[in-house]
Amino acid sequence: MIRFLIKIGVFLIIGILIYNFFFGDNSEKAQSKAVFGEMRDVVVSVGDLMKSEKKKYDAGKYDEALDKLGDAYVVIRKQAVKLDQAMMEDLEDLEKRQKSLQKELDSIEKAEGKSGTSSIEQAARKVDLQREMESLLRDTDKLIREAQEQQ
Repeated sequence: MIRFLIKIGVFLIIGILIYNFFFGDNSEKAQSKAVFGEMRDVVVSVGDLMKSEKKKYDAGKYDEALDKLGDAYVVIRKQAVKLDQAMMEDLEDLEKRQKSLQKELDSIEKAEGKSGTSSIEQAARKVDLQREMESLLRDTDKLIREAQEQQ
């Protein structure tokens, strides 16, 4: 219901802007032109963001970070004799999160390979993946520091 009302509101606003652009007085036309100009700037900014993220993604930004995390987990696991059970559980949780991010990244790569383009949803998911990866890196760093303190 709320979604329906929001859609109607958006169409109503767009309709008023278009009407004012073509049939309004001079001040309404100027106001409509300004709004359309600002909307164009937003669309261009979103497009630039998507292009930037696509370049980073194509450069292997995410793959490299996930590989480094996997290597760090191997090193921690080798020193597992010195870790307590709680740290081992934390390590297993981090490894699961890393594998989940890798699967999500692989699915996005496959989708882009099939279509050859990046959709808005894929770009938004890449931004979410980046945030999740940063969180995973912070948590991994914390676990490494805790493991070093116990040694």
